[in-house]
Amino acid sequence: MRWKELEEEQCSIARTLSVIGDRWTLLILRECFMRVRRFEYFQSRLGITRHVLADRLRKLVEAGVLVRVPYQDRPVREEYRLTQKGLDLYPVLMSILKWGDTWRSDSDGVPVLHRHLPCGHVFQPVMACSECGEPVNPREVSVEPGPGITDEDAERYFVYGRHGSAGRATG
Repeated sequence: MRWKELEEEQCSIARTLSVIGDRWTLLILRECFMRVRRFEYFQSRLGITRHVLADRLRKLVEAGVLVRVPYQDRPVREEYRLTQKGLDLYPVLMSILKWGDTWRSDSDGVPVLHRHLPCGHVFQPVMACSECGEPVNPREVSVEPGPGITDEDAERYFVYGRHGSAGRATG
């Protein structure tokens, strides 16, 4: 499958990767959630070339994840702010962060702590069921075709042959 074809896939993960599926884009989003908004700050914090940064920011704006907002009139200067679509990526970044804290931290501990301002506690991100509130374990999840998938794609995604099991998360 070609990179540009991801957005056409009948898979929400593939479609999402078509927008945020490279390292620079994820790191730009990390900076956005740390309240970085201006081009020069992204560039200096990430050590990214101007060309690559401009390209990734343009794609995020085109996808509706970021919006350009003027902060100065003369000369006109703009900053990048997360839209609601962008803010909805927070759990994605926090899931990546949780995995990194668990599997990639050194003996000194995690590099960054997150404090929940309303309660004042440092927290660890968790994924919970929207219905019962219990933590979600992949061994306790099944997948099934949804209304937005064609029969052909459902057969491709949910029938694995004799070596796999259809519909049940494994791990």
